Amino acid sequence: MKIAIVCYPTFGGSGVVATELGIGLSNRGHEVHFITYKQPVRLKYLSANIHFHEVSVPEYPLFHYQPYELALSTKLVNTIKKYSIDILHVHYAIPHAYAGYMAKKMLKEDGYDIKMMTTLHGTDITLVGSHSFYKGAVNFSINKSDMVTSVSQSLKEDTLRIFDIKKEINVIPNFIDFENLNDEKKDCTRHMMAEDDEAIITHVSNLRPVKRIEDVIRVFAKVLEKRKAKLIIIGAGPDRDKAVNIAHDLGVRDKIIFMGKSDDIEKILCFSDLFVLPSEKESFGLAALEAMAHKVPVISTNTGGLPEVNIHGKSGYLSPVGDVQDMANNALKILETPEIHQNFKNNARKRAEEFDIRYIIKNYEDLYEEMLTGEII
Repeated sequence: MKIAIVCYPTFGGSGVVATELGIGLSNRGHEVHFITYKQPVRLKYLSANIHFHEVSVPEYPLFHYQPYELALSTKLVNTIKKYSIDILHVHYAIPHAYAGYMAKKMLKEDGYDIKMMTTLHGTDITLVGSHSFYKGAVNFSINKSDMVTSVSQSLKEDTLRIFDIKKEINVIPNFIDFENLNDEKKDCTRHMMAEDDEAIITHVSNLRPVKRIEDVIRVFAKVLEKRKAKLIIIGAGPDRDKAVNIAHDLGVRDKIIFMGKSDDIEKILCFSDLFVLPSEKESFGLAALEAMAHKVPVISTNTGGLPEVNIHGKSGYLSPVGDVQDMANNALKILETPEIHQNFKNNARKRAEEFDIRYIIKNYEDLYEEMLTGEII
């Protein structure tokens, strides 16, 4: 098949999943065309089966905000025609599904019937998409898609609650490419981060309010009351300064390393002992899954799709949003003895292996075939 993928090209979960999906499809012999405003960060190479088409938006004084949707729709039409694309797969409802629908309408004028799948990832539904300014357009775009998927059962339920959806929503979870997973231990680097008797606790996010970075600091401070530890925070965002201030207030700033954006996430996860994700809302929890793939137990909230990933008492623990004492207690349970810790590490890896791309990608291929043939695979 020839598949066009539209996504955000950034470090965010939807862009990462879309890029890894495209790479996985190309490895299975499909021709994949990424269409976005810059090359996706996870797209390290192009090949005979992987292509990138940049969406350029000319600047005109008339426009206060440049009309990306118009430029994207036009690029989609041109690319789909030129390369005889079979499937258009857009990730994130807005603006991608909206632009995709406009491309479908323009192509239909020329007798070209392109099938479009829309994958819902989270904030396109629960935050941005539910805003009154966008809700009508999002509702319309989803219903005009030929196929709709969501990354968790929780997100599916949120979508059906917030919008008036007439389409079936197929749940296909996010995944890990274990074949290309770099889980080699970097002991010498670990020594640069912490002492041998210090547990390394890690958090990865874009440090937005929904991630509740202040709870990460408070959980860590409570853990420090009972045992030696270091906290590594990877990511950049609006709440970084708040996190630094809280760390100073609690007297733990010297035990925290703020890494900012980093390409060494896998390396850091390899020597991490615990991962903390106290989010207000998570449609899936890809960061937690990536930690588990590296045998890192997860302390998380029980919101959104997280209970579908992190199994309470097995791969880690779940706590109510904001309950930092419970999260700290659970962290200490996991770190209590090397034997308990190792058991959680092994369970985390086993759970993550259930989300191997080899098992997940076939679900997308079956839906592509169903769109093209009208037959359920």
